[in-house]
Amino acid sequence: MEMCYRVICAFLLLALLSCLLMRKHKRKPQAKVRLPPGSTGWPYIGETLQLYSQDPNIFFATKQKRYGDIFKTQVLGYPCVMLASPEAARYVLVTQAHLFKPTYPRSKERMIGPWALFFHQGDYHMRLRKLVQGSLAPDNLRGLVPDIEAIVTSMLDSWDGRVVKTFHAMKRFSFDVGILTIFGGRLEERHKQELKRNYFIVDKGYNSFPINIPGALFHKAIQARKRLRQILNEIMSERRRKGVMNKDLLGCLMESSSDKDEHLSDDQISDNIIGALFAAQDTTASVLTWILKYLHDNPKLLEAVKAEQMGIHETNGYGNQPLTWTQTRSMVLTRRTAPKPNTFWPFGNGVHSCPGNELAKLEMFIFIHHLVTKFRWEVEGSQSGIEYSPFLVPKHGLPAKLRRASGTISSDAA
Repeated sequence: MEMCYRVICAFLLLALLSCLLMRKHKRKPQAKVRLPPGSTGWPYIGETLQLYSQDPNIFFATKQKRYGDIFKTQVLGYPCVMLASPEAARYVLVTQAHLFKPTYPRSKERMIGPWALFFHQGDYHMRLRKLVQGSLAPDNLRGLVPDIEAIVTSMLDSWDGRVVKTFHAMKRFSFDVGILTIFGGRLEERHKQELKRNYFIVDKGYNSFPINIPGALFHKAIQARKRLRQILNEIMSERRRKGVMNKDLLGCLMESSSDKDEHLSDDQISDNIIGALFAAQDTTASVLTWILKYLHDNPKLLEAVKAEQMGIHETNGYGNQPLTWTQTRSMVLTRRTAPKPNTFWPFGNGVHSCPGNELAKLEMFIFIHHLVTKFRWEVEGSQSGIEYSPFLVPKHGLPAKLRRASGTISSDAA
């Protein structure tokens, strides 16, 4: 209650200050533009609390009933237009994407960095997109299979016999794969731990209200973001000093030059590295969490997926041989989805779809293979309910207990 009281007081104070500033600095009259119907809520605060403090489906359903599928609002201090139908989303992302420019609240651009790929369009966007896609081309992903498999088996072994919040475990897993993809397997442990520590501070404050005062989540995140930049400077300086450029994402960005022989600046490289870490995180982790719950709640589907994976497991001598790239591409049933068109886009769509979607799928296939062939699991506590942070995940991050299946041995013992 005390924390809620402080938050409410802070919001009211900000609202009062914004009103005073608006009176003091009156804007010049501008030509009226036609906007969708809707409400912008309180000054500055807007409708942030209504969106973030409850099931977002309630927020959208209320707005849809009153205003229709397209409506205006204000979130995190910035006005915006929201789309509440699959058809409208496809219109913006695919069929008429050229009419729209990607924009984010300035607080989020500041957190990740203004040069990050997903804040841009046009030539710069296409250049960066090609670089990222190039570093994640099939030939490069093929070489990552053994390393990702090692991360998966290590995580599952540490989970054996323990109750763990699935979403948190998946975030750590996807972070480790992101580090592997960006920096290769040669990153010093001290750099890895510093990146992890500061990244998760930034991540915690990413969706916080932009109050830049000591003690606030946003302020802590901004300070951690500065430290991330310093760490990346050290890593880039060491690579240049040694004169070795790896074929990982950082190496691709550092070596790249445009048709005009323009190299990316260190600021541009850093912003895109931090952006890649963000892109590799919550979306993949939330999908993996839902996969584990969906398989748990649907025994027939689990048995069908397990049968497919056990066939591969047997071919590999029941785990004596590692997975191959070809095997991950042959998981037909595991790959299959049947959702309604335009309703499930975990990787976005159109020109701004996630360039790392094949890496994310590879993570999922390797994780599912080892999960269903070597472990049994039970969800602890309530098996219903959803929380929003802001990604939709099962209640409490889906606490689950894994047990190694009889007849299997841990990777350490192997």
